Amino acid sequence: MGINELANGGQLLRKTKERAKEQGHSEWLSWAGHKGWGWPGCDVLWLLWQILALAWLLLVLTLWFMEMERSLWGEENEEGNVDANEEDDVGNEVDHRVQDNIGRMLVEHIQWPVQDLQTGCEWTMDLMDNYTIYFRHVLTNSFYPVLQRAIGVGSAFEGWSPREQDSVYRLLIPMTPPRGHTFHLEQDTAGQRHGRNFRVRVQLECTCSREQQGESMLCFLHHPEEELRSNQDRSLLHTLCTGSYLDVHKTARWFYQLVRAIWPALPQSHTWHLVLLPSRRSCQFKVTNGAESFRIEVLFGVRQGASDIFVSSQPRGAGTPRTTWPETYAVAEMKFFKYIARQAPPDSLHLRCLQFFSRVQLGIGFPTYTIKTIVMHLLNTRAVSQWRRRHFLSRLIDINKSLRLCLVQKRLNHFIVGNQRLPEEISLPPDVQMAEPPNLFHHLVMDPGARSQAIGEYLDLQRHITAILNPSH
Repeated sequence: MGINELANGGQLLRKTKERAKEQGHSEWLSWAGHKGWGWPGCDVLWLLWQILALAWLLLVLTLWFMEMERSLWGEENEEGNVDANEEDDVGNEVDHRVQDNIGRMLVEHIQWPVQDLQTGCEWTMDLMDNYTIYFRHVLTNSFYPVLQRAIGVGSAFEGWSPREQDSVYRLLIPMTPPRGHTFHLEQDTAGQRHGRNFRVRVQLECTCSREQQGESMLCFLHHPEEELRSNQDRSLLHTLCTGSYLDVHKTARWFYQLVRAIWPALPQSHTWHLVLLPSRRSCQFKVTNGAESFRIEVLFGVRQGASDIFVSSQPRGAGTPRTTWPETYAVAEMKFFKYIARQAPPDSLHLRCLQFFSRVQLGIGFPTYTIKTIVMHLLNTRAVSQWRRRHFLSRLIDINKSLRLCLVQKRLNHFIVGNQRLPEEISLPPDVQMAEPPNLFHHLVMDPGARSQAIGEYLDLQRHITAILNPSH
């Protein structure tokens, strides 16, 4: 069986259907199905559907792994689209009832996370909204960054989680400059491969006109330092900056102090316990009440214009300098998943597909973001109606094939940067929209050893998937 036949599943499904016809099952099952579930033989009918689905599934899983292992080592020149936008639907050639049965069996067989992510997200946003009220009150007339309403980002707020428990609820708080200050983003062009890095330069601006209009503020530029020191708080340049640039570490320490000081005033403090966790580039804490707990991470960001792209405090690799603010696409990605959720049918399993693959590869070697990127490409090119339960195995095969093609071609395009097919509601700066998409598999091009290791990890992933999906286990 060739690679394309396996990945698309068409020939295999045709053979299965033909075999059923030869045995006389296809016509009999079709006739019996019209009799309704009240017919005395309904249990036999259900059992036959189960047997057909199970046999087909076991055959697909066995051949799937054998073919993937062979093709990775032997067929380097296979044509394919790493954006996964030309793959056929394997489910079109078999009865929907068989497919739905297969999907149901798989969904029931897989152990899914028990956390209620929606409840956790709502609780977290309620907590941060209460914090925001106090932030505005405490920081009024100060010269610290102005904190805007938090934006939920990351897997939990996208509706999935790679972990069975202990999901992290991640938020991004946009910051704007205080009175008498401006923020200017300066790009750092050195050694940027998978995303751009920036520094946030803080400048003072003249406020003499405001002073003349009666505002209780002295202009930092045109009043003597001694007068400013005696009558006004220090500027942002003297509190959270290193030189002229906003310092991530200082910003995180300042925010920790705010969280600790405000907590006793919040209604949640009456029944929940706050535990601050160490972090140099974000504020991490856990809230518990004995029965439940939520782990929360707050990142800080500066928006690029009016777009959905920010520079944030989230690190990019070990040793990220304290004045470096990497570009983040988390808000745009979250909005993409929200868009898909609004378009998808109620029984869509696109998040289950992502959750399954992201969970099964934990500890194997592929970053979760790799799997997420592949799924986003597929969601952007496949009709949302093709992610229902009867398509579950087909979509898992799509994801698996896309990962394999990316390894063969040593290329996986970033989903946001340079993507001309995003929903209109996602706003990108022109330079991000028109840029060449970064290759998330660039290291495979540069290091042959890394590619061999990635292929080995892929084969380990196939064995793990086959073991999990095998209904006989």
